[in-house]
Amino acid sequence: MSEKNGPDNSPLFDRRPWGSFTVLDEGEGFKVKRIEVLPGKRLSYQRHARRAEHWMVVAGTARVTLDGGERVVRCGETMDIRVGAAHRVENPGADLLVFIEIQRGDYLGEDDIVRLEDDFGRVGE
Repeated sequence: MSEKNGPDNSPLFDRRPWGSFTVLDEGEGFKVKRIEVLPGKRLSYQRHARRAEHWMVVAGTARVTLDGGERVVRCGETMDIRVGAAHRVENPGADLLVFIEIQRGDYLGEDDIVRLEDDFGRVGE
């Protein structure tokens, strides 16, 4: 069940097949989320037309795919995703992955996602 809030009806908390996210703060041109990824799960390989993202891993370890290359991001490390970059985060470990995502852009709605690959059949949604 999602709680709705904000002008674009953004969920404060939303459960997804890979884990969940919670919107911690949002304002003009920015949104801050706490994202939890379950062990062995990954988000879709995607891009955004109108926002950049900055991630900081606060628990666990992330495997990040960025424009076809892979990088491991450990607790305390950060990753920048520029507007239009193809990206994916996955949890290769046995523990919960938690990272803080700061979105910046002129539009931050959940519908600014183009899924290139998805483990849950959501490409084209």
